[in-house]
Amino acid sequence: MSASIPTLFEWIGGLATLDRLTDNFYRKVKADALLGPVFARMDAHHPQYVARFIAEVFGGPSDYSTQRGGHAQMIRQHVERRLDEAKRQRWIALLLETADEIGVAHDPEFRSAFVAYIEWGTRIAVINSQPGAEVQADQPMPRWGWGEVKGPYTGA
Repeated sequence: MSASIPTLFEWIGGLATLDRLTDNFYRKVKADALLGPVFARMDAHHPQYVARFIAEVFGGPSDYSTQRGGHAQMIRQHVERRLDEAKRQRWIALLLETADEIGVAHDPEFRSAFVAYIEWGTRIAVINSQPGAEVQADQPMPRWGWGEVKGPYTGA
């Protein structure tokens, strides 16, 4: 990536922003009537694990892969959870609501990339949460970038 175009990780504000996002988001999730039961036994460190996963996907440090096992490990977290479309949509709505509340960048280019990733990721989670889903150990870590717009909106 060109030095003049930041990674999505840099644009969102790094790990501090991702930690704030996931901490606030999972507080809402735990209190949510639809999602709360899915996360009732959530590890206390789950928000930080998710923050590190997103950080790596968005071009930040590879802490999730080195410390937690990469994409295959994230997929394993969804096996047999039987997620459905209603839960997926609620998860996205709460995440976007939280992003707005904490002041995550709202420019159209970043939000397009952000929403594209959470749409893709949540659909993968639903697929891998169904009975009989098998996790392939060699799953590559997704890498998400700016897409077709090639960087943030500069107002020009």
